Formats: sequence, C-alpha cells, structure tokens
Amino acid sequence: MGVLDHFSDLFDCSGASSKYNKRKQLQTVEVKVRIDCEGCERKVKRSVEGMRGVKQVIVERKANKVTVTGYVEPKKVVARIAHRTGKKAEIWPYVPYDVVAHPYAAGTYDKKAPAGYVRRSDDPQVSYLARASSTEVRYTTAFSDENPQACSIM
Repeated sequence: MGVLDHFSDLFDCSGASSKYNKRKQLQTVEVKVRIDCEGCERKVKRSVEGMRGVKQVIVERKANKVTVTGYVEPKKVVARIAHRTGKKAEIWPYVPYDVVAHPYAAGTYDKKAPAGYVRRSDDPQVSYLARASSTEVRYTTAFSDENPQACSIM
C-alpha cells in the first residue's frame, strides 16, 4: 500500500470505508426446500426475488430445489427462505452420482435424493472404503470363477 493510498484512506469523505466494503461475487446458490403445490412454489419464489442482488430465481418443484443466481450470500438466501415461508431450507446437499467415489456407502446413499444424485459427504468415516490397489485386484481375480485363465490347479 503506497503513501497516496494511505492518505486517500485518511481523508476519505464518502462515509464508508472502501477497505471494509468488499464487492460480492456473482454466484449460484442451490437450496433444498419442500415444495408441494403451485402456491408453495410462488411463495418461495417471491420470498427470494425481493432480495438485493438477486438476478434470477428458478424453482424446480419435482426436485424440491430452488436455484438463485446473483450477488448474494448462501446463508442469507437460506435464512430468507426459512423466515419468509416458514419452511425448512438448507443448502442443496446432493452432488451428481459420478462425482462420488463410493455412491452406495452408508453416508452418501439417500433414498430421498433425486434421480442421478447422492448426498454430499466429506465424512472421514467413508474414507476407509478406498479403492483396491492393483496388487489386491490381481490376487482377488487370480482365483476367480469368471477368469478362465485364473488357476490351473483346480
């Protein structure tokens, strides 16, 4: 920070300090909310449209998902939906099926998830399900019934 920047901060007459006023990033926030009917859909959409910085709101009723695009903070969007509608709202907890290493592990599989999605888990309990190494794969397939060249002893 140069001398001129320091002096301009000292003699700033704008009322708000530019140091503390950070600009928000354009981002997409996905929220899970239970939406039963068209009335619920309208209520959720109107509760978020009035927020400052919101550019677009997309409601997917079948997936119980609200996608908000704009200069907003995710926590504030969730709090606003929960306060205005009286419904339980949370950040979208699902990720695509292909992203997760073990989609049927106890912490990730969820019956209520939409098709093609599993629950996001950063749980260290699931890490013990690491992929088998190539040596382990060779030993397990060496005595397999599906491998015709596996073992000639039998």
